Amino acid sequence: MKALIVDDNDIARTTLAHLAKQIPKLVIVNEYNNAIEAYHHLQNNQVDLIFLDIEMPKMTGIELTRNLVSKDIIIIFTSSKKEYALEAFELNIADYLLKPFTPARFLQAVSKAQIILDSKKEHVQFDKEEFIFVRDSNITRRLSLDDIFYAEAMGDYVKFYTSEKMFAIHGTMKAAEERLLKNNFIRVHRSYIVAVGKIDTLQDGGVVINGKFIPVADAYRKTLNAKMNVF
Repeated sequence: MKALIVDDNDIARTTLAHLAKQIPKLVIVNEYNNAIEAYHHLQNNQVDLIFLDIEMPKMTGIELTRNLVSKDIIIIFTSSKKEYALEAFELNIADYLLKPFTPARFLQAVSKAQIILDSKKEHVQFDKEEFIFVRDSNITRRLSLDDIFYAEAMGDYVKFYTSEKMFAIHGTMKAAEERLLKNNFIRVHRSYIVAVGKIDTLQDGGVVINGKFIPVADAYRKTLNAKMNVF
């Protein structure tokens, strides 16, 4: 996984570069102390991931990200400010590292990026049976719809959760919804589709599936209650 570090703080760049060296599959191809130079680099060079500070002179990390929408590059923001998190996640970033962060937190963020990278060339594909095809460790496997507990939207990806693991697939929630809703699944939130038969409990504000609390938006509660024969 080829990456850039873009941060106007020398110590921050050094710290990120040191942490990156601990991950064999992660290669830092260049470092920049401003977003404009990074932008020019990316016009002629392809990378998979950018570790990107937000508050920088002339061009912020958020502005750079908006200018890279067509590049399909994974972004991990690194910032000492919490207040940018909401705006950042609206840009479909992989993660938001709040400085100072631990090596374990850094590794977690890189793992998220790796999942996206492994899956981003794979679109959700449905056959005529009750399956979807997903990419698992460079192998495309058939996943039974009966094994899926719920699906979660994550930017340009859909995460499918089973009892064994999670699969992150490049595709739209709309495509997943069109197939899943025909197979005893129901939309309960703009970010979640759940298997009705896998619901353990129905609580105020959400449902619990396999120990995971999933929010239910008010707009979907009446339909869910009817589907579950709740009066």
